[in-house]
Amino acid sequence: MGKGQSVIQYFEASFKTSNRFRRLMLICTLIVLIAGFSSDAQQSLTLNIKDVYQYARNNYPLINQRGLIIKAAEFTVSNAAKGYFPMLSVNGQATYQSTVTSFPFTLPLPGFSVPKYGKDQYKIYGQIDQVIYDGGMIGNQKQMAKTTAKIQEQSLEVDLYQLYDRVNQLFFGVILLNEQLKQNELVLRDIQNGIDKAKALVANGVAYRSSVDELMAQKLQTEQARVELKATRKAYMEMLSQFINLALNENTVFEKPISPVLTGEFNRPELLLYNYQQNIYDDQKSLLNAQLRPRFFFFLQGGYARPGLNMLSNDFAWYYIGGLKLSWNLGSLYTYGNQKKILEINKTMIDLQKETFLFNMGLIQKQQQIFISKFTELLKNDEAIIKLRESVKKASAAQLENGVLSAHDYISVVNAEDQARQNFILHQIQMLQEQYNYQNTMGNTIN
Repeated sequence: MGKGQSVIQYFEASFKTSNRFRRLMLICTLIVLIAGFSSDAQQSLTLNIKDVYQYARNNYPLINQRGLIIKAAEFTVSNAAKGYFPMLSVNGQATYQSTVTSFPFTLPLPGFSVPKYGKDQYKIYGQIDQVIYDGGMIGNQKQMAKTTAKIQEQSLEVDLYQLYDRVNQLFFGVILLNEQLKQNELVLRDIQNGIDKAKALVANGVAYRSSVDELMAQKLQTEQARVELKATRKAYMEMLSQFINLALNENTVFEKPISPVLTGEFNRPELLLYNYQQNIYDDQKSLLNAQLRPRFFFFLQGGYARPGLNMLSNDFAWYYIGGLKLSWNLGSLYTYGNQKKILEINKTMIDLQKETFLFNMGLIQKQQQIFISKFTELLKNDEAIIKLRESVKKASAAQLENGVLSAHDYISVVNAEDQARQNFILHQIQMLQEQYNYQNTMGNTIN
């Protein structure tokens, strides 16, 4: 391949100048390369904790409720707004009266005939009512629909927020197992190094074969531990895969998170939910006030009746009538005071729930702060212990090579250093997980 020549250009040139067999080989090679590129692309999945949070939210079935809540709120607000539309009603009645209007004179008057009304009367009519002033009823109904939708959406957010604790357990579980596998590989190298040195001593006649056998047995035990670690990691990854709806395998890269900046301010979604719940009681109070106000309408009525509007005629006749109408229901005054007290009690109960929630979260916060401080101190000691154990291991490796240290003692030294490193790994991941749990407790997980 010439300088500056691309892979595709190289294959095109070779394809034109080669015989049939070489062309076939070039096609196969190209297919293998494309498959390799595709495989590398599939295996390059990298996950960080924030991405996993978002994948888990988007994949959780409950998230589909958000669209339904929004649609329901839109329909409810639309229905309330239609209260401003003209209202059409059709009515009819047929009655029989015990008496009807009669005139006190019986003598005929010049140019005037006395009508005689029937005791059976009929009326069918349609009426249009158009609201002019409703006292704020429709506006309050629309506002209550919007606030109710906010409560439902925020309640959904509270449910979704519970996912983060479960994601933390799985994600940091995989991170811990990955680190333990790395440490397991280092231990295997140390043991193999000891085996190589013990074999050399056996070959020179300064050590027994049992030393090699003991190191080989320890290597097998370490490999068994590796099998268990991989199986546990696979189980964690399968559960996490179900949460985020992504295929995960051994080649998936899990980015080890950095320590977050911890703050003492609560931003939990429950707090906003409590605020919305109090707002709905404010809306209900406004609705109570609106019910006390008068309502004004314009109306138009038209129909067919006997008698009609002409009281001097007993014939069927068409008629219409229009004008303004006042409606003022004062019956709600009887319960107004008690209803207001009930709303205030409900708001106080929400305040108590919010106060209780913050109290409980405060206890968890203090406990997590203590755990984070504990792991910080433990890590300092772990680092010092590892340095000492590493120094002892180097000296023991030299002693084993010179035949002045038994394989059993060397294994003990290697295991001691391994335990020190395992403790460091465990404490480091535990502190990271506790820090992110703290973030979750404070409500800063997705910030």
